[in-house]
Amino acid sequence: MSYTIPNILTLLRIALIPLLIVVYFSSIPYAMPIAAIIFGVAGLTDLLDGYLARKLNQTSAFGAFLDPVADKLIVTCALVIVVYRHPSMHVLIPALIIIGREITVSALREWMAELGNQGKVSVSYLGKIKTTAQIVAILFLLWYQPILGISTYQTGLWLLDIAAVLTVVSMIGYLRAAFRAE
Repeated sequence: MSYTIPNILTLLRIALIPLLIVVYFSSIPYAMPIAAIIFGVAGLTDLLDGYLARKLNQTSAFGAFLDPVADKLIVTCALVIVVYRHPSMHVLIPALIIIGREITVSALREWMAELGNQGKVSVSYLGKIKTTAQIVAILFLLWYQPILGISTYQTGLWLLDIAAVLTVVSMIGYLRAAFRAE
């Protein structure tokens, strides 16, 4: 593995997961907003690592492998802690849809790579929109406390529903592309 700036940012995103969990469940003042900020920083590293890899010509096979793994790890962990803290069907169902899609698409990409068709299931524009919706939704759900009288939790739930719909639509697109390529 080469320690390029993009790879370091991806590793940082993974390293932030335990910090996110510890802070979120701590009794320190403003624990949930601080956890949301940690998640937001992780989200920024997701935007930056790919951009910098291309801009600095520092793309690598390791980075291409690790980046989506880091994304899935932090999103899954964040969704699980939100479901744990706020157990309701309105949080659980979208979380299961999102986590299930991540597992499905990862397996699909691996299968397509074995067939030599991994380009058929590369990241789509809709996938990027889905990821953005997920990150913002989770950020609001983690924050939990109102901002200027606006419920971040309710806004987060609404965005989580949108992210779940985009998740299903993008998964269907990946499945169609994969089955056409087989």
